Amino acid sequence: MKRSIVPSIIFITVFALMFGACSSSKEVENIPAEERYRQAKELFDDEKYLEAIEEFKIVIVQYQGSEYADEAQFYLAECRYLRGEYILAAAEYDNLVRTMPTSPYTPLARYKKALSHYELSPKPQLDQKYSRFAIDDFQTYIEYSPQDSMVADSETKIRELTEKLSRKLFESGRLYFRMEYYRAAIAYFEKVTSEYNDTPFADDAMLWKARAHNARKDFAAARVTLDDLGVRYPGSDLAPDIAELRTQIAEDEAEHQESLLARKNLRNE
Repeated sequence: MKRSIVPSIIFITVFALMFGACSSSKEVENIPAEERYRQAKELFDDEKYLEAIEEFKIVIVQYQGSEYADEAQFYLAECRYLRGEYILAAAEYDNLVRTMPTSPYTPLARYKKALSHYELSPKPQLDQKYSRFAIDDFQTYIEYSPQDSMVADSETKIRELTEKLSRKLFESGRLYFRMEYYRAAIAYFEKVTSEYNDTPFADDAMLWKARAHNARKDFAAARVTLDDLGVRYPGSDLAPDIAELRTQIAEDEAEHQESLLARKNLRNE
């Protein structure tokens, strides 16, 4: 009886493939760290970021004790950043900072982590979670590397982001004012002046806080707020608005007193 040769052929083929795969795997493993890193960097320089990511990962995992591990980690993060994958980029820069704190790439990684969160900072009307992350990251970078070349840029971006946070609170206060929720409006305006008193919105917030007090017929609080505004921001360009509001407060208070007196007279008749 003839035995079929098909199973034998299949077995030989599978064995050959397995042997080839094992041989190929051994060749990959035997590539020196320097060569593996060079291949990854060439892919990075050619802007083949997805392929470079895989190669840098191999360097990081297989040669984690080598002199190329920190560079591979940094450029892995750079691949994510240049692809616009800012959340992943921030995580990879942070991984370098946490696991290789003595690396010469660590200061730049701190800055680039902050820059990744900066890129995620949205318009003032939206949630500002990433703006806060970026501010914290830039401040950390400045704290660890006060003489570094990107400190000035970091300080500029902190001011920009802080102004954005201030504007969001100010616009929220204005929104509540228009809706006639004056207590909520006052709370937001106070937050601007207490947390962001050196931003362009601080004196405006105090003016609108006085308007909200006036709308609530708390005329004394409105005047105190305007007095405080004059003391804290003597050079403010809101002087005409302040004068106009003082007049409005006086008129509204007089009208309110007349209304109270009229009601009192009606009750006494």
